[in-house]
Amino acid sequence: MRIIHVFRAPLGGLFRHVLDLAREQIARGHEVGIFCDSTTGGPRTDAALSELEPSLALGLKRLPIARNPGLNDLRALAALRDHCRALKPDVLHGHGSKGGVYARMAGSLGGIGRPIRVYTPHGGSFNYYPGSFTHRIYMAIERLMARQTDLFMCESAFIAGRLTEAVGETDVPVRVVHNGIYEHETVPIARQADAFDLLYLGELRFAKGIDTLLESLVILRVRFGLRPRLLLVGSGPEEAALKQRVQVLGLGDQAMFDGPGPIRSALARARIMAVPSRAESLPYVILEAAAAAQPLVATHAGGIPEIFGPYADRLIPPDNADILAASLERALNAPDDALRHEASELALYVARNFTLREMVDGVMQGYSEAIASRR
Repeated sequence: MRIIHVFRAPLGGLFRHVLDLAREQIARGHEVGIFCDSTTGGPRTDAALSELEPSLALGLKRLPIARNPGLNDLRALAALRDHCRALKPDVLHGHGSKGGVYARMAGSLGGIGRPIRVYTPHGGSFNYYPGSFTHRIYMAIERLMARQTDLFMCESAFIAGRLTEAVGETDVPVRVVHNGIYEHETVPIARQADAFDLLYLGELRFAKGIDTLLESLVILRVRFGLRPRLLLVGSGPEEAALKQRVQVLGLGDQAMFDGPGPIRSALARARIMAVPSRAESLPYVILEAAAAAQPLVATHAGGIPEIFGPYADRLIPPDNADILAASLERALNAPDDALRHEASELALYVARNFTLREMVDGVMQGYSEAIASRR
């Protein structure tokens, strides 16, 4: 097949998903291309794309794509259409809200053949709070774009449910294909000697519940007499506000911020990983941490219960600092053997049920069925 992956920002789990998928599709003999934003990413993104570019038979096309809707979108969409006219792809696979709109609109225009139009939300617009003004606007767009879709490829059953609620009855197939990880990522982490007590790993945004985590540290200090050291690894739009929040709560000697880096290196720097999210899809960071037998205290949000499977009863409600503090207190005071046993159980489940091979098999089977249906 001739496949072009379309998305906006080459960042986070979405970017990792596209890279993994593209590499495996190329290894299976398919011709692949990438169309994405040129203004986001950084040195690690540039290095990853430069390494992959020689293998991209359908090329790497990067140009400015703004986060918010605007006239720039018309220029980017025209560039994608022109790009596809010469390449005649069989598949236009849009990732994330904006990538999904671009791929489906370009795939509906004349002169580029009749590629199937595939959409993987990666959370995106479906993570906005239901009923909010922004959510209503985005859901109206999702309903409109559903008419130009040949296949919904959702990364979690949670997002598939949100999509079905928004779009309503449709003949377009909705396929759930969980994210998958490499076998080498299932090797347990070797902890550093002077490790932090707690780790937060991911985007620095309030939607991730970091403010609740900081409040739980205050409760741990006041109610339980504990002063765990917290390492926050990542970057994001609320970084400055969260750093200020740390100072306001008097946590300057407990919370330390560090920039993005390799996940396994970050996991080695702490005893327990805290996941206080309010909204998620099927986050790679939790998949990787669970597979590496990292002890976790996580919330019951989005697709996280799908990762935990039979151990989902360990999850706690989001947005509740008291419950989070109590769960952290139990974990901090638990013997290392008990933490390792729980983490090993989850690691085995994840290693068996979230493989990269099954992810790529599911995606390719979805493509084939959508192409056969269109014919």
